[in-house]
Amino acid sequence: AEEKYLNWIRQRAEHIPLQQLTGEQGFMGLTFSVNEHVLIPRQDTEILVEEVLKELHDGMRVLDMCTGSGCIRSSDLLLSLLHYSNDCEGLGVDLSAEALEVAGRNVLKVLTPEKAEHAHFLQSDLFEKVEGKFEIIVSNPPYIASAEVEKLMPEVRDHEPRMALDGTEDGLYFYRRIIEEAGKHLVSSGMLFFEIGYDQGQAVSELMRTEGYREVQVVQDYAGLDRVVFGTYVTVQPAPFAKSR
Repeated sequence: AEEKYLNWIRQRAEHIPLQQLTGEQGFMGLTFSVNEHVLIPRQDTEILVEEVLKELHDGMRVLDMCTGSGCIRSSDLLLSLLHYSNDCEGLGVDLSAEALEVAGRNVLKVLTPEKAEHAHFLQSDLFEKVEGKFEIIVSNPPYIASAEVEKLMPEVRDHEPRMALDGTEDGLYFYRRIIEEAGKHLVSSGMLFFEIGYDQGQAVSELMRTEGYREVQVVQDYAGLDRVVFGTYVTVQPAPFAKSR
């Protein structure tokens, strides 16, 4: 025990995140397995889950869309939503096989056997292999501008998957791609939810409105910073044919 303890101190001094040393992180009152292959769940993201739960009803289908570059999450979003709902069907998508392996371990750690049967995972480049439609799509994509990644604290910059952080030049690349494609996989009046950076509320809102989303709202976290954007996808119906008199 002493040897293990001192080894942890040595690794922590090298800025290896505590969660990677213990292999666990708490999120939404649940305990998730994490390692160097996945993004460590943040408490800020609980705001996103709370907002989705306000709209999530029994029996809905939920898609947790990561990113084409590998969002590399530990499935905290999807499994939290399934844990706190009833009879919902959930699909988690990621390009990273390592991330999906961690997600599979978390299923039985977080869900009852009955609810675990409703959790599914798919290795896909964004929507490439996704089929069907969903009532809710939720995503926490990489949104840090490339130039800002190097300024992050060493625990994040050097020890968490960079693909899960880097949102390309302006931080909006994955929002654009997901917003452009999500409508094809939402039912009528389905909803799209994002976590965003503190300065991205207006930009992501405009991207959603341009693609036909209505009632777009920005929600702040408990620090008063913009944290979540969501909206409802409205399919434009053709006007009924008017009979001539």
